[in-house]
Amino acid sequence: MASAAPPAAAGAGRRIVVAVDEGEESAHALAWCLANVVSPAGGDTLVLVHARRPRPVYAAMDSAGIASPEGIYRLQEARIAHRRIDPSAFAGYMMASDVLASVERHAQAVSAAAVDKAKRLCAEHPHVAVETLVESGDPRDVICDAAEKVGADLLVMGSHGYGFIQRAFLGSVSNHCAQNCKCPVLIVKRPKE
Repeated sequence: MASAAPPAAAGAGRRIVVAVDEGEESAHALAWCLANVVSPAGGDTLVLVHARRPRPVYAAMDSAGIASPEGIYRLQEARIAHRRIDPSAFAGYMMASDVLASVERHAQAVSAAAVDKAKRLCAEHPHVAVETLVESGDPRDVICDAAEKVGADLLVMGSHGYGFIQRAFLGSVSNHCAQNCKCPVLIVKRPKE
């Protein structure tokens, strides 16, 4: 009977996915992973995954500045189906291209800063191979998909430590990943200061 994944070669390291963002929680989780999970003998590969939130989509506006019912319907339909929303699909989408380009440049700069910060932490551990993956989309889906795509042996991520009410309104990326990832998930809480 064939196994679902090929067995690891003798001496082959693990593929450890670490979710990184611009917050201190993910930096703490990465530092903790480097100190406590990664083999000091080498051979492990860290895959730094950053989920760049897609730019916001504003309701399609008609020429009078009133939200188009058709545009709102398509927006709701796309959200229900959990699809990425393509703003160009909305009739009458009114946003200056230079504003959209500026928003996109800012999102890329935030992503680059988060990944660079994580790479600097990893540079202190030359025995660890580091790969990066930046995807656009809902962080919950991006992280779970990336862990499956790279064949992760472990997913490490930080926790913002939201209480019950905040989780109810904002959702919990770490909880979603713990419930839906196909690999083990290690959630590292940052100590209270």
